[in-house]
Amino acid sequence: MASRQENMAAKTELSDSRKSSNKYSTDVPSSVKKKTKCCNGLKMFMIALSFSYICKSLSGVVMKSTITHIERRFGTTSSEAGLIDGSFEMGNLIFVTLVSHFGAKSHIPRIIGIGCFIMGIGSILTCSPHFFMGYYKYDSALNVKPLENSTGIYTPCSTDLNSTGYSESSILSESGCKNESGLPMWIYVLLGNMLRGIGESPITPLGITYIDNFTEEGHSTFYIGILHSLSMFGPLFGFLLGSLCAKLYVDIGYVDLNTITIKPTDSRWVGAWWLGFLIMGILSIAAGIPFFFIPKSLKKPIKERKISASLDISNTNENRSQRTNFKNPKQKKEYKNLAGFFHSLKCILSNWMYIIYLIHSLFSFSSFIGYITFMTKFLEQHFGQSISKLNFFIGIIIMPVISFSVFLGGFISRKLKLKILGNAKLLLISYICAIAFQVLLFSFNCERRSVAGLTVTYNGNKLRTHPQNTSFSFCNSECNCDANLWDPVCGDNGITYMSPCLAGCKSSVGHGKDLVFHNCSCIEAHNFQSSTTSAHLGQCSMSDDCSRNFIYFMAMQTLSSFFLGLGGSPKMVLIFKNVEPELKSLAVAFHLLILRTLGGILAPIYFGAAIDSSCLKWATNNCGGKGACRIYDSISYRNIFFSLCLGLKVPSIILLIILYMVMKKKYGKNNTAQSSNEEINVDESNLREPLKNNKQFITSAHEDNETHV
Repeated sequence: MASRQENMAAKTELSDSRKSSNKYSTDVPSSVKKKTKCCNGLKMFMIALSFSYICKSLSGVVMKSTITHIERRFGTTSSEAGLIDGSFEMGNLIFVTLVSHFGAKSHIPRIIGIGCFIMGIGSILTCSPHFFMGYYKYDSALNVKPLENSTGIYTPCSTDLNSTGYSESSILSESGCKNESGLPMWIYVLLGNMLRGIGESPITPLGITYIDNFTEEGHSTFYIGILHSLSMFGPLFGFLLGSLCAKLYVDIGYVDLNTITIKPTDSRWVGAWWLGFLIMGILSIAAGIPFFFIPKSLKKPIKERKISASLDISNTNENRSQRTNFKNPKQKKEYKNLAGFFHSLKCILSNWMYIIYLIHSLFSFSSFIGYITFMTKFLEQHFGQSISKLNFFIGIIIMPVISFSVFLGGFISRKLKLKILGNAKLLLISYICAIAFQVLLFSFNCERRSVAGLTVTYNGNKLRTHPQNTSFSFCNSECNCDANLWDPVCGDNGITYMSPCLAGCKSSVGHGKDLVFHNCSCIEAHNFQSSTTSAHLGQCSMSDDCSRNFIYFMAMQTLSSFFLGLGGSPKMVLIFKNVEPELKSLAVAFHLLILRTLGGILAPIYFGAAIDSSCLKWATNNCGGKGACRIYDSISYRNIFFSLCLGLKVPSIILLIILYMVMKKKYGKNNTAQSSNEEINVDESNLREPLKNNKQFITSAHEDNETHV
């Protein structure tokens, strides 16, 4: 009986254990499914947001890399091109605050998806004028019917007043000048770029908010780091796409390319600027589709108490250490709504360290925006390189170096465990090195091009000043040339002439890009000892020394970009580390607002206006007014361009030095007091241990004496 009862008890215990195991087995998969569902939703959001980040950075770089072609296609000045480029910031700043405030309370993924759609529509609107303006007609004598004599030879220089092929009506094209309302067509490019800025406004603030809301505690920084790392592919692909579009002719697929007489190195060349925006519009719309399948909220995973408690303690200690740098952190009144906003704004504006750093960042950002906007034009004019080649070099060499240096700066800060003062020192050192290498760029120069009537006389003598009314000379006075035409030819004497007619050429051989002009009287007058008096299409090429200087210039520019990116991570830290913890968000938002308003919008405009002052020859746009500049005085361009850049960076570095001195004076005392307190605590603990050991030693010795007794 006893054994039978024991068997029954064992069976009952086994069945209970099976039930409990079955219950456990049914409970675990349900929790795992919920966690898996949550993780899948977050992963889907991260993939979609990363793609949208790449698209927005890609479209921004496409605009920067094609702004010169837009300037030439629509016949605008550099300042007007700067206004078109800055219109993105206008649209973005109008809506970013409203979207950030109201969008955080609604369906965040759908708002981001709508923003991607608007961004795509803006990109398509930007490229839309290309399909309504007609074909691009550049300044060329060959755009009209060639003049033929009895032998069928084209004669640029003709003494017949009635048969001259150069007339204003032959150069200007009435189609595509303005729309029906009388507005210039580049207004649509400006509105499209502004609409793209509006669509991009919810991506960054709402995307980061969603990540922070529904990731495990302490993991949001990791996800945001992945996001920014992947977004670096945008500028890389953007410059490569800009290089491809700049290499293709603007009307590719519509015109016979064999009839095009200009090359990508020509200042009249316009690449397929519209193609990049069309591609970006399609990609941006596609990037917005997945957001409509992501739920409004996800169940946030909960960590174990030990981990969350440690994170809370570390976060509390960090905020407490940051609060110790400010006076009376506890004596604060509670403000609500609008009054609280103005009180918080007053707090950050009364913080001198924040104000100094804000002004420093404004000078630095303005210099960077102006430099990156007009750098390709400078390299094209000064070194004679094509914009396609320059965009390729920037995308392949400079952008990966910047990405690596930004990562390296963050790694150094983390490896050395740099605090706020250490980050400021790293930023100061990297900034000084970047400016030092940029100053060295002045030493890699090329001589200005020899253009008859602009930089040299028709005899080959250099002009001290550059008047623009010396197109005619004794050698071409009887040719009935149009002085407004820019169709340069390179003579055998190494001098560039503004047109074959102004070179006095009386015959031609060949067609298209291979056209060669002969019997040029101006070349014969200058080079009378030589029997060759011919010229070919295009400007004369630069010297070999200039080509070598271009390589050295790009090497120095790469080193300067490396040190500039090295201070990228410390630069972001200093924005919010000099204010109280509860004012971090407002400090970052106000910082970005000032930079993008005064730097992102205004810098391209006044940089472009200053660069326009160095123009030597203006083209005539489709409406008969002043169009894009065909050739600049390269030396004046260089002096104005780098003077503006360095003129903004010199006060920037002075303010950074002042900021470091103020921070060292303030945080140095706090660190000394904190370290002394730590030393006191350590000394007390060290004193307790010997006393405790001595007490144990005395007690054991006393017991030993008692045993001996």
